[in-house]
Amino acid sequence: MHGKTFKPRTHSESPLRRAKGRFAALALAALLAVAAGLCVAGCSPASTGAAAQPTFTPGTYQGVGSGNGGDIVVEVTFSEHAIESIEIVQQTETPTIADGMLEELPATIMAAQSVDVDTVSGATLTSMGIITAVSDAIQQAGGSLTTMKAPAGQPQTGETVEMSADTVVIGAGGAGMAATIRLEELGHSVILVEKTYRLGGAISVSGGNQVVQGSKLQAEAGVTDDSPESMIEDFQKNGEGICVPELIQLYAENVGETTDWIHEYAGVQYNMEGGLHDLAEYSHNRELAYEGGGAGATESLRKAVADSGAEVLTNTRAEELIVEDGKVCGVKATASDGTAYILRAENVVMATGGYGNSVDWLPDSVKESALYYGPGSSEGDGLTMATAEGVNAATRMIEYVKQYPNGCEVSKGHAKSTIDGNLLVWPMSTILVNPEGERVVNEKASNHDILEVELEQTGSMLFLLMDAENFAVWSEKLADTGFNSRSVEDYLEANGATTPIWIHGDTLADVAEAAGMDAAVLEQTVADYNAGVDAGVDEFGRTGDYLQQKIGDGPYYLVEQKPRYATTMGGLVVNTSLQVINTDGDVIPGLYAAGEVVGGVHGSNSPSGANNGWVLTSGKLAADAIAAQDAE
Repeated sequence: MHGKTFKPRTHSESPLRRAKGRFAALALAALLAVAAGLCVAGCSPASTGAAAQPTFTPGTYQGVGSGNGGDIVVEVTFSEHAIESIEIVQQTETPTIADGMLEELPATIMAAQSVDVDTVSGATLTSMGIITAVSDAIQQAGGSLTTMKAPAGQPQTGETVEMSADTVVIGAGGAGMAATIRLEELGHSVILVEKTYRLGGAISVSGGNQVVQGSKLQAEAGVTDDSPESMIEDFQKNGEGICVPELIQLYAENVGETTDWIHEYAGVQYNMEGGLHDLAEYSHNRELAYEGGGAGATESLRKAVADSGAEVLTNTRAEELIVEDGKVCGVKATASDGTAYILRAENVVMATGGYGNSVDWLPDSVKESALYYGPGSSEGDGLTMATAEGVNAATRMIEYVKQYPNGCEVSKGHAKSTIDGNLLVWPMSTILVNPEGERVVNEKASNHDILEVELEQTGSMLFLLMDAENFAVWSEKLADTGFNSRSVEDYLEANGATTPIWIHGDTLADVAEAAGMDAAVLEQTVADYNAGVDAGVDEFGRTGDYLQQKIGDGPYYLVEQKPRYATTMGGLVVNTSLQVINTDGDVIPGLYAAGEVVGGVHGSNSPSGANNGWVLTSGKLAADAIAAQDAE
């Protein structure tokens, strides 16, 4: 093996800038080839004989590709005829989605000595970014993508494995993990099937907040007069009065007990120091954040699953429900290595999540108006399997998708959330302004009301305007929703020249100029807000603890706020035992559903913290219903 030698590069030439021009065509070609499953490392030996031995100029080279969260930079070391090492030196991917894969995929490329490897389900854009970056380095080292070793991909075993358990749970997000943990606690054997390479689902990339109404934790945090009836009323108001009555009642009556169980038994920790959140959607404070956000909760749930004794199959896609004599009694699945699984069970829990990333199920209107921030695995698989001929599950409210007003477009069509930081600075002096520099909404209005105003603005966007003190507090929470310090530095360095738009300047005039605003308008907006603080009266209705602090000294910051979505409101029809109902209105024996795949509980629009509370509650309740039925 040759010693490491870096290709000469001037100090002013960053790998990111270098890649933009010369590598654009290669990046597109590699991405299209991988997406289409074509050979990008040479023709197969079957068609042309053995692939030619690759030849490289030994040394270490930096390559760049575009991931889900921004550019991915790799350092690839070559000997004369082989890739010797691959190190990822820069990336801004979402930790809960990409961490394990950032080690797994380079190892796969190394083992195959080829860039024609499978992308990782649930992290497709990150996978393609790594493959593109390694391809860039290959060309710099004098190698040719067409003379690399023949495509290897994953070894295809062709094996069929039959397994059985009391219950098969499909999907390892919050609902699937909660159902698995609870079933094993109750003495039932479980096979948990997850199509991606790790457990987590939507809760792992969520803002990390949860409704805790009726729990010991809510009382400990100071609220003892909340009730299921109050929660139901608030949810119906937020969901335009179309929440399915029996489901929202089921949720409201059980979320407190579930919260205590998930905390005490499964080890999920809540941020009691931060306390309950004061939200416009709720008549009582009933939302808590997880310690460490969605990522922190997910790690606790993963550990609880591992400790439960359940059989876990990752990188394994459930494809078809097994139905015999009208009863669901198992699942057919296929692993990424080609292994076919026949999984038999008395009951199946469908916990496959939503359809926010589905071509077939997601309404076109949503695709055109908002940025996606959920997991790539939310493809509507559960709906497709359950509505197949012979199962015939009923669905409802498919047209409804939850949108939030606080997204940053970190890559084309994809967002990350700033909601955790926003909650910290609303009691301070952060305000929302439109692209013209005007304040247009009460920042403490509901997400739904802010979203409606946001959609009416130029470019369907608003900006957070923060002074130095507010920005310091706000930025502390960015890591909990997937941002990292390097990406934040890059956004600020661009200073509005690229998406996402994060602008900073010593004066209001500076930030206005960078944003293309009229400086006089922005300065007047700030003066009007500060005058309202002095008078104790705000023209947009901001009151009390949220109108105590003036916008102070710079530097000042503008951070984009765009519509984002992940959670889908529609899904399968279930009864209060979480049994799936068919199109004739009858129970489908053996089939249960939990989490986002269930339709109607939130109506048209879920309030903050509702989705995480529902997935955990319904997962536990599905397990309880199965155990109760088996005990009869």
